[in-house]
Amino acid sequence: MRNTPMPKKRRIALVAHDTRKAELVDWAVFNRGTLARHELFGTGTTGGLVSEALDLEVHRFLSGPLGGDQQIGAAIAEGRLDLLVFFWEPLESQPHDVDVKALLRITVVYNVPVACNRATADFILSSPLMAKDYTPFEAASIAPEVV
Repeated sequence: MRNTPMPKKRRIALVAHDTRKAELVDWAVFNRGTLARHELFGTGTTGGLVSEALDLEVHRFLSGPLGGDQQIGAAIAEGRLDLLVFFWEPLESQPHDVDVKALLRITVVYNVPVACNRATADFILSSPLMAKDYTPFEAASIAPEVV
């Protein structure tokens, strides 16, 4: 479990399956002001689309099916990413479903916030916890003050 502090400038990974890329880009454009205050990462095509739409730097991993999902999982395990926004396609089988499941599992193991749809991504990005340093291990003591 992760218990190291997250800096105020979060390292956010943005990933989307082909059928959800337009939705992720639309969400990112809507939240450009907030995202611009953080360091952005993405898998191959998704990272390029977001970078172009926002005119911001997005550090790119490989395409998801070519190992990008695994690279993001490794970065999470190594403490190099703080948040995952992954708009995945729940109604279609993906050739790399095993990698997707492993990535989602690693976010739980390392206690990293993950949003799989626009509503959750909005809630996370607008959370008061996004605006300050945060240590996940201390979440129990922080949460009552936020409410």
